[in-house]
Amino acid sequence: MKVSETTQTVIPDRAWRDKVEKLSGQNISACYQCEKCTNGCPVAFAMDIAPHRLMHSIHLGLKDTVLQKNTFWVCASCETCTTRCPNGIDIAHVMDTLKQMSLLEGKKPERKDIPIFNNAFLASIKKHGRMDELEMITDYTLKSQGPAGLLKQSGMGLKMVAKGKLGLLPRSHRANRQVKNIFKQTEGQQ
Repeated sequence: MKVSETTQTVIPDRAWRDKVEKLSGQNISACYQCEKCTNGCPVAFAMDIAPHRLMHSIHLGLKDTVLQKNTFWVCASCETCTTRCPNGIDIAHVMDTLKQMSLLEGKKPERKDIPIFNNAFLASIKKHGRMDELEMITDYTLKSQGPAGLLKQSGMGLKMVAKGKLGLLPRSHRANRQVKNIFKQTEGQQ
C-alpha cells in the first residue's frame, strides 16, 4: 500500500505578526512552544486550537487561520498562561488583542453571545471602574436573549439579591476616574 503525503507550504506574513506584537505589546516571536500555556489552561478543552498552537500560527502570520478560531473568544482571561510562560509573554493580553482585531476586521465568532458578553463586561467596568454584576448580566441577557430571557433569569436574580450575592446598586470604586482615563487613552489605538 502506498501512502502519499502532501505538504503545505506556509509563507510567513511577518507584517501581520508585527501588527499583533505592536498592538499587544508582546514579543510573540519569543514563544518556543513549551506548551506550558496550554497545559495550564482551564478552558483548553473548549478551544478549537490549543493556545501554544495559536501563538505559533500568529508567529507565522497566519491571519485568516487565527481569526477564524474560537480560542481567543473562549479564553477566560484567568492569566494562568501568562503566569506559566517562561518568556514572560502575556498570552492573555494577546488573546484580548485578537478579540479586538477580529471585531475590527468584521469577523464574528460562531456563538454570537460571546462578543455581547465581552462588550457588556467592558461597558460595566468603563462605567463604574469595576464590574457591577447585576447591571452587566442584565445588559448581557437583554442583548443576547431579549426580554423573555431576562424574565426567565429574574427568579434566580431575585434569590441572589435576597441572599446578598448581588447588590441592587453599583458600588463606587475609588479608582473609577483612573479606569475611565485608561479607556479614554486606549480608544482609537487599534
